[in-house]
Amino acid sequence: MPEFLDLHGKTSKALRGVVETAMRRHGLHAGQDLVLALLWEQDGRTPGELAAALHVTTPTIVKAANRMTAAGLLTRRRDDRDNRLVGLWLTDAGRALQAPIEAERQLIEETVTAGLTEAEREQLMSALIKIQRSASDLARPTTDTSRGTGRRDFQEGRRIEADRST
Repeated sequence: MPEFLDLHGKTSKALRGVVETAMRRHGLHAGQDLVLALLWEQDGRTPGELAAALHVTTPTIVKAANRMTAAGLLTRRRDDRDNRLVGLWLTDAGRALQAPIEAERQLIEETVTAGLTEAEREQLMSALIKIQRSASDLARPTTDTSRGTGRRDFQEGRRIEADRST
């Protein structure tokens, strides 16, 4: 297995476990903190908007919203302008979780990066942003057949090779 992918996989799994344990202390399931964070930014978003922002499917958000509604964190309301749309709205209990969840996530970040200097943290964040963008680009379907290399080739299982002639 390539070194980066192996290390990234192990790191992601470890961090996911730490975050899931921390969120369970607040009565949340995996990923629900991310849904709440988006609603803290802008309450009333639709499941489709949340799904797009989190790069998951709408049914994934609907399932999470069902659990969160049952837990008293959200309510659903039809849009006044378009009755086909349903917005997800925070309850007082959902809003009350903002400070403890944000503090918990901050503590996790500080703890796992405690061995890094400020410059190393900045380099890490910069590198992760670039990697995330590249991975997102590879995951996005393409209809560009003119290039002959790159994302389309990767998605079709061919080895990616840079076009060195340009």
